[in-house]
Amino acid sequence: MSASAGHAGAVGAPAGGEGYARLWAADPVGWTAAGTAWRGLTGLVDRRSAELAGAAGALRAGWTGAAAGAAGGRIAAFRADLAALAPALVETDQVLAELAGRLRRARAGLAEAVALAESGGVRIDRRGRVSVDPSGVRPGVPGPPVARVAATVTAALALADSADREAAGRLDELAAAARAGWVAPPPPWRPAPGADPSTVRAWWAGLTPAQRRWLVAREPELVGRLDGVPAAARDQANRLLVGRRREVLLAERRRLLARWPHGPVETAGLARVGATLAGLDALTARLADGGEPRAYLLGLDPGGEGRAIVALGDPDRADRVLTYVPGMTAGLADATGELGRAGRVQARCAALDPTGATAAVLWLDYDAPDFLHEAVLPGQARDAGPALHRFQEGLRATHDGPPARQTVLGHSYGSLVVGTAARDHGLAADALVFVGSPGVGVDRADGLRLPSGEVWASTAPNDAIRLAPAPDELPRRVLRGLSPLAAVLTAREDHALWFGHDPADPGFGGRTFPSGRYGHTGYWDQGNPALDGMARVVLGR
Repeated sequence: MSASAGHAGAVGAPAGGEGYARLWAADPVGWTAAGTAWRGLTGLVDRRSAELAGAAGALRAGWTGAAAGAAGGRIAAFRADLAALAPALVETDQVLAELAGRLRRARAGLAEAVALAESGGVRIDRRGRVSVDPSGVRPGVPGPPVARVAATVTAALALADSADREAAGRLDELAAAARAGWVAPPPPWRPAPGADPSTVRAWWAGLTPAQRRWLVAREPELVGRLDGVPAAARDQANRLLVGRRREVLLAERRRLLARWPHGPVETAGLARVGATLAGLDALTARLADGGEPRAYLLGLDPGGEGRAIVALGDPDRADRVLTYVPGMTAGLADATGELGRAGRVQARCAALDPTGATAAVLWLDYDAPDFLHEAVLPGQARDAGPALHRFQEGLRATHDGPPARQTVLGHSYGSLVVGTAARDHGLAADALVFVGSPGVGVDRADGLRLPSGEVWASTAPNDAIRLAPAPDELPRRVLRGLSPLAAVLTAREDHALWFGHDPADPGFGGRTFPSGRYGHTGYWDQGNPALDGMARVVLGR
């Protein structure tokens, strides 16, 4: 499969030779497509498993005795083998998608080296050799040092070589597992739901690859929800559950339809289920489309308004990880829209740093308020705190290599979720960002357990959230002769909002970045400086 770029030489020497040309010729899109094709075979596996289940049912209906029992056992064994194959197909897709992403960043490194060289005085030949180019020197304009250009080429080739060797090793492991047996039962002990992520990580690390695949195939409900299990395994497990989650929603819709005549409860329920189904189908399409970056499904729950945790890129292998917590009305129905917001920050990070790896996570694993009378109360934010704390700890526990820079971003009511979790439980984060915030549960940045220099906020000049007063101000405004509506829509001068001091006010003690006049939901719009501000915080700039 080799995309290996070889090793770069010293300054002036062949910087990778064939590897330089091969990296330029490498096709990341082709590797992505190959991974998508492998993952697409899971549909064939599902169909064959369903056919076997039908055959087993037919046998039981018309055949009894010892031979019938043996045949039924044989069919069950075949179905178990097929169930074990599906996670391996998803894993192959993960490996090839990761290879494609790293090759893409390596090629960006070569492009950066070429741009440096073309700025004057340096030449890179077709074998990647770097040397002084007197004809390129422009009078009075200092060119880049030869050593800097050579180092950039060397780093790009090293990244490609590392990506190639790692991908080949993981695929070799899968091939060896196919020969030796995909799965093996693990020891009986399991971490309890909500277990400390470091405990989960230690348990997972103590299992063999065959035992891990057994758990993914046989106990996806457990694997898919445990913080401390690596993102790749959670993605495999949760993708196996998507069909079951859809069946739960379809069954609920059939139950509601069976209640006739339909009253307000049934009508509202049907509307909710329909919207959740549509949202799940849209999310499933994103998971299947092979788009860049690859999506990792880290959690999925169709209950209520629906919940989902989706990462764009593997957070265990990224240099920076953004966790985005949306606000009021967020649910499975609009999960792809919220994921798009996270993706726009990630895309801006890639534009600012093409050779770095940034993963962006939509964390929609809480019951977001649906109505204003819920959004003015902090209870749902408090309830979400332990889960967000545990998720961030899990990202730290499962990360490969040096720790990633972790940023948690909250929008609107989601900023209260983030602030409350940081205040009450602490967050494994290097920076916190709040946009369009009604307050974050504290009056000073130092109440969030992070250095104040890593607490950031922005509120658009025309964001209506600026007009939300602290609850104790409402009676006073009414008594001053304002109508109840005017009392809500009259801004305060002391920057106190529903849930504490406005974090976008310098008096809060954090740091701010600007936003254009894009309203309450426009922080991610192209052209809004807030998008650039969020990306630069994620990058640590």
